[in-house]
Amino acid sequence: MLSYGHVLVLLLLPFVSPAGSCTEQEMRSLLQFLAGLSQDIGLTASWHNSTDCCSWEGITCSREGTVAEVSLASRSLQGHISPSLGDLTSLVCLNLSHNSLSGGLPLELVSSSSIVVLDVSFNRLTGGLGELPSSTPHRPLQVLNISSNLFTGLFPSNTWEMMNNLITLNASNNSFTGPIPTSFCASAPSFAVLELSYNQFSGRIPLGLGNCSMLTLLSAGHNNLIGALPDDIFDITSLKHLWFPNNQLEGSIIGITKLKNLVTVDLGENRLNGSIPNSIGQLKTLEKLNLEYNNMFGELPLTLGNCTKLMTMNLGSNNLSGDLDKVNFSTLGNLRSLDLIWNNFTGTVPESIYSCRNLTALRLSYNRFHGQLSEKIGNLKYLTFLSLVGISLRNITNALQILQNCRTLTTLFIGYNFIHETMPKDDEIYGFENLRVFSLNDCSLTGKIPHWLSKLTNLEMLFLYNNKLNGPVPYWISSLNFLFHIDMSNNSLSGEIPLALVEMPMLQTGNVATKTFELPISRSHSLQYRITSSFPKVLNLGINNFTGMIPNEIGHLKALLLLNLSSNRLSGKIPDSIYNLTNLQVLDLSRNNLNGTIPDALNELHFLSVFNISNNDLEGSVPNVGQLSTFPSNSFEGNPRLCGPMLTQHCDTTETPFVSTKHTNSMIVFMISFGTFFGVGVLYDQIVLSRFF
Repeated sequence: MLSYGHVLVLLLLPFVSPAGSCTEQEMRSLLQFLAGLSQDIGLTASWHNSTDCCSWEGITCSREGTVAEVSLASRSLQGHISPSLGDLTSLVCLNLSHNSLSGGLPLELVSSSSIVVLDVSFNRLTGGLGELPSSTPHRPLQVLNISSNLFTGLFPSNTWEMMNNLITLNASNNSFTGPIPTSFCASAPSFAVLELSYNQFSGRIPLGLGNCSMLTLLSAGHNNLIGALPDDIFDITSLKHLWFPNNQLEGSIIGITKLKNLVTVDLGENRLNGSIPNSIGQLKTLEKLNLEYNNMFGELPLTLGNCTKLMTMNLGSNNLSGDLDKVNFSTLGNLRSLDLIWNNFTGTVPESIYSCRNLTALRLSYNRFHGQLSEKIGNLKYLTFLSLVGISLRNITNALQILQNCRTLTTLFIGYNFIHETMPKDDEIYGFENLRVFSLNDCSLTGKIPHWLSKLTNLEMLFLYNNKLNGPVPYWISSLNFLFHIDMSNNSLSGEIPLALVEMPMLQTGNVATKTFELPISRSHSLQYRITSSFPKVLNLGINNFTGMIPNEIGHLKALLLLNLSSNRLSGKIPDSIYNLTNLQVLDLSRNNLNGTIPDALNELHFLSVFNISNNDLEGSVPNVGQLSTFPSNSFEGNPRLCGPMLTQHCDTTETPFVSTKHTNSMIVFMISFGTFFGVGVLYDQIVLSRFF
């Protein structure tokens, strides 16, 4: 979009000059526009400094002294766009983008007899776009960018019949409804860019787009489109970018191989089916192929190796199958990112993948591979993101010794493998100095938390949940100065909660060292996380064997959003200092041996959305005012000495004898705790998502 606008402006520059003297009528039009602004950040002072509007800031005049360009992008302007700008009869380029302008877009600007480039993107404009009368003569407009506003209603259809010079139309990121228009295809022979993504267009993609014989970009992703891609789209041989992700499209994609000039294909998050056609190898210019979250099946065609310019290939979350080793990836020397997560590929991980020496991101998780990791993965000298979760890998020590040669790794997910093996000892593992995210979950690993983790000095997120690790949490954990997301739940860790954990620097401060993931991290396509700061600051020690009291120093962890100490053997009182955790959204202390009363100070946790102290030995009354009074009864049940209006034990009745409700079956505890954990709260949803890589 920008390239077309910039090229046209550059072409116009030889015909404009800052010198000259604009007419009184032009000055009045500009001052009327200024009067409609409620905030102009110094523009008034600048414009009132001179009686020659050709010298005003943001104004460029032609050699004849008439206003040819108004360029006021990114000036923090507020207010309305005056229709008076349409009276500037020599105005060629109007750029008001990246401001905070509101109200509607005057039809006088769209129907101007002079404007060639009109850019009002990234504002707060509202309402609809009116239709031009059928008697309107052809207009010169070539580039219209109204993206990233608040426009609503049906998108015009007849207006474009008067725009026979139109080249680029960007209406993305609004709330337009109705069908996709196609009239510009018949009226504008040079029409090249149509960008309608992130709206509410619905229905089938109509026939007629095939008449856009010069179209290079067709984008309508993130709408509500249904049905199959119409056949005439595959007649647009000039098309380079086909972008329809996150709709409800159906049918096969066999027709795309007719589009020999394609550079980008993004049809992810639809309902497409069928196989990837063997003729895919004819797309010699293809650089990006995204078909994730569809219903594609069958084997990968061997001809994929002919797409030698491919840089990104995402086929995750489909039903693709077959022995992946049959595909020769060694010809894809330009490949940077390969994502095949959640398919049914079998055999061993093909070693030809390790010939793609430019790979920076590789995800093969949740397939039906087997065997051990190949040493040839060390050939990937630029690899920063690696996810091999749930592919039946064996020999964890060997795998980590191989992966430590991938010196550039910052994100490593290898959980749900190495079942019932032993955590490698300290003298067996080196390297990983750049690792920032490490997941070794769901492996049923035995042993202790290894000392070699202490060498990962840049670590930010650590996932060791669902193993059988025992012993105490080591003292050195507080030396990991960047660690902010710790999940060691469902192990057999023991001892008291160490003071080292409550000294974690990143859990005490609001700072997060932001890292961008090369591939989105999610459980499903509905919520995806690309940066680590999207993950909350978490300390999850639930379902272990910790004993002793909750240390009063827990109140130092002021940045925590989730604290889970459930299903342990903790005793003593709930420390008042927890009220210092003012950012806390989830607090789970259930299924312990905690006693005493509920501290009134917990009512100071105003952001708390999930609270559970059930199945302890607490006594007294449940607060009937404040934050704690808003939680359901199951947050407090299993404490026979607690009373309150939401409990069977009311405070104005005789107390029932104490009856122990301690859990006797760890598997039942696990199921109940995880049922609660997976089911409640937005923040819990984020944690759930972080468990699927």
